[in-house]
Amino acid sequence: MIDVFEAWIKNDRHQRLFEKAERIAEEARDHVKETDRNAVFSPKTLKVIKQEGYPSLTLPVGYGGEDLSLYEFLLLQERIAEGDGTVALSIGWHLGIMMELSQDQLWKEKQFDRIAKEVADEQKVVNRAATEPATGSPTRGGVPETKAVRNGDEYILTGRKTFTSMADHLDYYIVSAYVDDLDTVGWFLIDRHQPGVSVEKTWDTLGMRGTESDDLVLNEVELNVEDLVEVKSEGKPSPKGWLLHIPACYLGIAVAARNDAIKFAKNFQPNSLNTPIAEVAHIKDKIGEMEWKLLQAHSFMYATAKKWDQEPHQRKHMGPELAAVKLAVTNVATEVVDLAMRIAGGRGLSKQYSFEKYYRDVRAGLHNPPMDDAVVSMLAKRAIE
Repeated sequence: MIDVFEAWIKNDRHQRLFEKAERIAEEARDHVKETDRNAVFSPKTLKVIKQEGYPSLTLPVGYGGEDLSLYEFLLLQERIAEGDGTVALSIGWHLGIMMELSQDQLWKEKQFDRIAKEVADEQKVVNRAATEPATGSPTRGGVPETKAVRNGDEYILTGRKTFTSMADHLDYYIVSAYVDDLDTVGWFLIDRHQPGVSVEKTWDTLGMRGTESDDLVLNEVELNVEDLVEVKSEGKPSPKGWLLHIPACYLGIAVAARNDAIKFAKNFQPNSLNTPIAEVAHIKDKIGEMEWKLLQAHSFMYATAKKWDQEPHQRKHMGPELAAVKLAVTNVATEVVDLAMRIAGGRGLSKQYSFEKYYRDVRAGLHNPPMDDAVVSMLAKRAIE
């Protein structure tokens, strides 16, 4: 069986980094049944992630990182997702945030130096906490109900955040809040051990259960003024190439489903046939359809990443392209997993196989930002104007 990833590993550096992702993927695969059943993120997998120095890879070399390109980031994330998509999506948020903070210089140098040093030296893990029950996805423009009130040299922060991936395993949270005295939205860096910070076990979803995306509860958390690390800027937000870790994750799930479907087809032979079902015409058609769909998705995603890396002057114009990649790739991933399920037939519904988990997990990609309707509207607007 052809290894899908071989075509995208271009040099020795890629191979060295890819092997880190392979080791993480294999560890993650060992815990899939437990993490999916119990809706938890495996601490053993996190230990291997940190042993590989993975959390610091997107930091600049001067900060102790590898200064990953977007292309490399997506390649590693996709490989981890082939082992377990929930692990890839979870740690992908951290790496993407570190990439964004490094490249866009959103924080004051002193504030960034502090977190970058801890990530490089101790492999600490960070995630943004932005989604709330009342506002939904922050990409829709809702103002946080989480509120930060100034009290002398402190802010008192109270609120609740949902969809906080790896909530109970993070070292820091970057939390959005309405900043009362500034009358705008800001972001606060909060240590997980800060008094008033707790995690409520609420994560009970159909798919991506292993992200352990529980609720983060903030009850009158006292923060220094310096912990306000970002304030919402006016004007149109700049495109975020790192968010392509989302389609890379779901593409990795599709590759795993493709691999398992081909193995199943080559080994399953009902007594009504003289050969395995891989020799049956309609099964071959489905395998062929998976292949061309994956080839299209990979080509689009990695070509866009390559453009982002090699043409930085074009980045400010790439918002629609990045959004189109997310729409195209996540939908193709869903289609590929559906084809894999059709190849496996009724056995694909059994928990003895991984197909039903791929089927549940891949559908979550449709609900990660940007949403399909927003992308289609954006592309239509651009075409008309």
